[in-house]
Amino acid sequence: MTSRFTEIVIDAHDVRKMAAFWTAVLDYKIIDEGDDLVEIAPWDYPDEWTEESTQDWKAKVRARPPAPTIVFGTVPEGKTVKNRLHIDVSPIASHEDEVERLVKLGATRADIGQGDVHWEVMRDPEGNEFCVLRSVEASR
Repeated sequence: MTSRFTEIVIDAHDVRKMAAFWTAVLDYKIIDEGDDLVEIAPWDYPDEWTEESTQDWKAKVRARPPAPTIVFGTVPEGKTVKNRLHIDVSPIASHEDEVERLVKLGATRADIGQGDVHWEVMRDPEGNEFCVLRSVEASR
């Protein structure tokens, strides 16, 4: 018996602002939201949960795990130290163009002592570190 990695939870002050940023970064959509949390994913939940849609969903997750969702949950405290866990993204096209796009969305470049590396360390709008890795653009 094994488990599936289905979601990651990120503490936030403004869950809607964080969801808006990360949906734009990843081309995800909001699939659930409440007063203190917003969940985003690259896919939609069924419009209605029926016995059939529930069984179909469970079969898909058992066969091959979906990309994890990201849940932003409201917390009162602020970020104080470097994250021990972070998100890495790989741009579809140009690495440099993607870094500039992310800056326009509200990310900032970060120096956490990484030195001269081939990836870019950045911070999301609430200061959480993430990395922009190599492009997955098809070679020409």
